[in-house]
Amino acid sequence: MSTRSGIGRPMTNRRMFATMLIGAMLRRRSRALSAIGSSVVGAATLFCLASICLAVPAQMSAEMRQYGANLIVTPIDAEAASTTNDSATTAATDAAAATANADGAGESPTSTARISAADLALVDAAVAAATDTTTEQLATAAYRYETIRINRSPYLLAGIDVDAVRALNGHWEIDGDWPQAGQVLIGLNVAENAGLKIGSTVNAEYLSSDNLASVGEGDGDAGASASSSATAATGDPAKSDETAAGQAQWRVSGIVDTGGEEDDIVYVPTAALESLTGTVDAGYDVVEFSVDTSAAGVDEAAAAVTDSDAAGRVAAQPVSKISSGDTRIITMLNTLFWVVAVVVLGLTLVGVSTTMTVVVAERRNEIGLRKALGASGGSIATEFFAEAALLGLIGGLVGTAIGYGLAVAVGLGVFDRPIGFSWWLAAASVALTTLVAVVASYSPVRRASRIDPALVLREE
Repeated sequence: MSTRSGIGRPMTNRRMFATMLIGAMLRRRSRALSAIGSSVVGAATLFCLASICLAVPAQMSAEMRQYGANLIVTPIDAEAASTTNDSATTAATDAAAATANADGAGESPTSTARISAADLALVDAAVAAATDTTTEQLATAAYRYETIRINRSPYLLAGIDVDAVRALNGHWEIDGDWPQAGQVLIGLNVAENAGLKIGSTVNAEYLSSDNLASVGEGDGDAGASASSSATAATGDPAKSDETAAGQAQWRVSGIVDTGGEEDDIVYVPTAALESLTGTVDAGYDVVEFSVDTSAAGVDEAAAAVTDSDAAGRVAAQPVSKISSGDTRIITMLNTLFWVVAVVVLGLTLVGVSTTMTVVVAERRNEIGLRKALGASGGSIATEFFAEAALLGLIGGLVGTAIGYGLAVAVGLGVFDRPIGFSWWLAAASVALTTLVAVVASYSPVRRASRIDPALVLREE
């Protein structure tokens, strides 16, 4: 019989404790709702901000990557002519001189280093490792540049992987279509200077005497190295006695208008350029990467290239216009999150603490009577801590649900993308809200556990 009562007593005690806890909350519903409200506001705000700050950097990185590359890799020879990201002026000057050489008689081509396929594989592996991805998932595009003549005037020709360049440069405005076999995509300035339009036929000539002493330089927007082409587009007519090493006839499939250096370049598939020049697998002048900055910074990816086995033959530079803007916005978001989080946690602490102080004051006589009947200060404190934890738990659950709704609304309204629900973040939000409620009740509960029953009974 004693065994049975010994087994049943803990269950009875737990039920009695739960009954007292729920009864105390129901008898003071307004106070309980006030504490729950404070917890709801805190949990909703924190969960919403945390969800946005976790999801937005990845989404923002994806959005920013639509505006071109944020990491440029060039051969060391080409890199030597440039000391900063903003070296477009220097590159244009060097290219202008090279174009002038192309018009001179008997000038031998200047040998320039290019990124070989083997080095490109090493660079891809280094960037992939730094950004915690695979080489197949990298957003990258390689460019090979040559000088051609259209209507006897020199222009810069870029051999590209059409699909790769199109995926990397979603911001390009294309009037028409991207080039396929037998077609060419021309910059707006080229079209105006050469009198070309969509559907026009381009008669291109490749002269072995034409060369650019410096290829692949600039600050990196989709072959931005080719800023030299502005000069090339207005160069002197080629001498009539020069014999073309290669000739091709292409149809204009589209005109690109970006307002940048791309407007001065002629783009063809790499196979068409190789057919025109008669050289295959000659390497690349510029390789662009769109690095996902949510996994690692652009500077880390550039350092990985510098430390790779291709070091000494290639150099990597971040594109400051894109990477710095991305970093600046993410830093602002994180700062906003921490500032608001501290303020909200403080307000939640004050709200719950104030409510529990009022509850303790209202139950002062009850506490004194229970202590007079033998209740310990520890049991009184346990009950109040449990009540605060329950209020915080309810507020955390409701607040997390509301916070997720707010996060989705902000994600759709600002970024036009929904924000996924994170179970671990939800659990952390509920746990933190419960902990804050318990911590906020410490001072009132401490006072409750120290109430002198004799003093209370004398007041009665």
